[in-house]
Amino acid sequence: MTQLVTPLRRGIITALKGVGLNRQNVAAGRMCCERHLLASLGRSRQRYIGRILCYHSVGQRDWGVNDISPARFRKHIETALNAGFRFVPASEIVRTGGGEKDLAITFDDGLRTVLTTAAPILSEYDVPWTFFPVSEWSECGHEFDEDVVLKWRDVEALMKAGAELGSHSATHPDFSTINPQQVVDELGGSRETFLKRIGVAPDSFAIPFGQSMNWPEIAAKAAADAGYSTIYAQAEETRPEGTVARTFVTKFDDDRIFKAILKGKFDRWEEWV
Repeated sequence: MTQLVTPLRRGIITALKGVGLNRQNVAAGRMCCERHLLASLGRSRQRYIGRILCYHSVGQRDWGVNDISPARFRKHIETALNAGFRFVPASEIVRTGGGEKDLAITFDDGLRTVLTTAAPILSEYDVPWTFFPVSEWSECGHEFDEDVVLKWRDVEALMKAGAELGSHSATHPDFSTINPQQVVDELGGSRETFLKRIGVAPDSFAIPFGQSMNWPEIAAKAAADAGYSTIYAQAEETRPEGTVARTFVTKFDDDRIFKAILKGKFDRWEEWV
């Protein structure tokens, strides 16, 4: 299947560029085609351990391909429950491996709709979950509108409600493109900011962008030195050594594609490749 997707990906990119679409639209069009293709033709994989899903926002359209509508998010939860899956904390899957019917939900970036939209839905179904804010974004060190990301009081409120907390770095860089000192600052600096603001230094970390190419060995060593014991990445079969796999979910993932995710058809798929 990988041999099929790669040339198709090149063809999609070429065709979309040929009609004058920009890079962002090309990436979205390519992603949509790939997700539908893999759902139809990808190979299901036998699974004996739990799966961790990675979301970003729910009903926050400016987050592009990583935003899921509230109705679709609710449908994902119901589809999983109807198929006999059990939602558990991501930390439980990290600790025990989980069972083949165990699912965990995580959120990257620390976006506002995680509080306003996702959390109430998750509470309704009694689903545990984990979130990974970008510490400098919560410090207002960003160029987004005021209501785009979680503030520290929001982070505290979600933790008080039972959500697990991890770090998503200080500024969300691509770790393969920054120098060693920046790597240290992004990892250790983020933990220090969390500790200063909310009294907790997270011991888990979600790699920004999350692909195999985004996590060099120097980053893995710096993360351990900074005090992180768990590093989350993507994807199941391509993740860097020593990381915990997650499966990314996108705006294109209707019921058919989501069922394919649960069957392992996206275990080699990486976002933004």
